[in-house]
Amino acid sequence: MPSASTTARGRMPVVVWVLAAAAFLMGTTEFVIAGLLPDMAADLDVSTSRTGLMITVFAIGMIIGGPLMALATLRLPQRMTVILSLGAFAAGHVVEAASSSFTVILAARFVTALATGAFYAVGFVLATAAAGPERSTRAVGMIMGGLTLSNVIGVPIGSFAGQLIGWRGPFWALAALAALAAAVIGRFLPATAHGPQVSMRAEIRALRNTRLWLALTAAVMIMGGVLAAYTYITPLLTDRAGIPANAVPLVLVAYGLGAVAGTTIGGRMGDRRPMTTTITGAATTALALALLIPLSTSAAPTIVLVALIAMTGFTLNPIVTSLAVRFAGDAPTLTAALTTSAYETGVAAGSALAGMALSTSVGLTGPALVGAVFAALTLLPLIALALRGTRTDARDVAQQGPPDREDEIVPQDAPAQL
Repeated sequence: MPSASTTARGRMPVVVWVLAAAAFLMGTTEFVIAGLLPDMAADLDVSTSRTGLMITVFAIGMIIGGPLMALATLRLPQRMTVILSLGAFAAGHVVEAASSSFTVILAARFVTALATGAFYAVGFVLATAAAGPERSTRAVGMIMGGLTLSNVIGVPIGSFAGQLIGWRGPFWALAALAALAAAVIGRFLPATAHGPQVSMRAEIRALRNTRLWLALTAAVMIMGGVLAAYTYITPLLTDRAGIPANAVPLVLVAYGLGAVAGTTIGGRMGDRRPMTTTITGAATTALALALLIPLSTSAAPTIVLVALIAMTGFTLNPIVTSLAVRFAGDAPTLTAALTTSAYETGVAAGSALAGMALSTSVGLTGPALVGAVFAALTLLPLIALALRGTRTDARDVAQQGPPDREDEIVPQDAPAQL
């Protein structure tokens, strides 16, 4: 019987599937608040705008807390870190579901974000190690696919459940499912699963790699581009494209399905042609966002472009994450946390600038314009990365196992195979 880290060729280890399921829970908790805001505001006796701080606090916790938690748990076995992060995630949701104090719930949201950051920092590393070098990007794609799928399934179900049984119900469910995921990971991930003994100095030293920062910059820019348009997509759909308000959720499902497809494509193509896939994806995303400006006066092209933007934009995520972890060599934990922070920074920057553009003369098309600029700028770090090369050197490969097509032992400055 195959273990969590060894399985038949072509099949993912069980632990990768469980990590993807846990990512689904964490993606759900980040965005389900939007659908529960009115009920939460009324029950907690605070304004809706103030209740929205729960989303802001979570994002701040992810941006700042992820790297800090990665360093704080560096000496712990990776298996224990994942189990503890899921346990803290579950406990945070119990507090949120049981408390009547808005301040206490905000604090619990921040703690939950810290646990989520710790999970991603170690989860990506565990997944790539369990899958092996030939399927590392696919493993990352599965975890990010779980996160993306949460927007298609988890958030709508959570919002619907909140309307039926009250806003506290989804939080109790998330707590129970996170505890179950921790138990399953404890069962399927061997107790001897440790990362290499790396010091904090080694983790920080890994940040000197220029290619790492190019990958992180690409993560910020592409997520900023996609989320700039997505954050304010509803008024564009209803007031400009003429789509009925009750049909907007269907368009958002199309967006979510496009994002899942893009993550899957990136996970499967990234191990063979990382730079061709990312550069093509970024260029297509920029073009689709630009076309959304003149074509969003009609429903059909708008729906197609929204799905296309999600598919091409999210194609980059598993590849950029996998490359960042690879560039860190034998000190990948802090890097994985910084990658998550990069995505959250892109979300914050893109949505903020899109909101500013919305109030200018360009109006409803402002967010798409901001998104097109962000996506186009993504090409700069990607092209620089393609010129510098994505293959790892002998020291990195020694830590990751035998080389495959994209992990051949070649000088770091050798050009990447496109």
